[in-house]
Amino acid sequence: MSEPTRTQREFRAAMANLSAAVNVITTDGPRGRAGMTVSAACSVTDSPPTVLVCVNRSSRSHDILMANGRICVNVLGADQDDLAMHFAGATKVPTAERFAEGQWDLDVDGVPVLRNAIASVIGRIVSERTLGSHSVLFVEVEKVRTKQDSGALVYFQRRFHSLDAAPLSA
Repeated sequence: MSEPTRTQREFRAAMANLSAAVNVITTDGPRGRAGMTVSAACSVTDSPPTVLVCVNRSSRSHDILMANGRICVNVLGADQDDLAMHFAGATKVPTAERFAEGQWDLDVDGVPVLRNAIASVIGRIVSERTLGSHSVLFVEVEKVRTKQDSGALVYFQRRFHSLDAAPLSA
């Protein structure tokens, strides 16, 4: 692999200043169970409810996600940085064995859903675009679970940070 260009280095430095929610993307199906940590996920529209997820094509989970066609975007809470590292591959645990960590509903929705995620968005990949090193997935939402009064885990300047939930004012 060649050295990054000046523009690529500057772009990476700029993107390190873009705070992003930390998510564990999961799937299960004919190609097996898999999961990975991503920070590139966002809403697209509510008509129909759709989210966008960017997945590195070199990830071991990429082809499994694509072949299974259904995923869950599990939005991590403030205290789940260890789980984020685990699904990012930092613990060197094989993909299929990563689900031993955390509390998962594995059979209810056809994809692994993290019980204590602050939000879980379950859906079907309806469109995909390849650009550079990543696949951009458009996922039409089938079901949503949320948890109230929890902080969030964000990625900023190449590290995880916990955000407390601010109490709602009357």
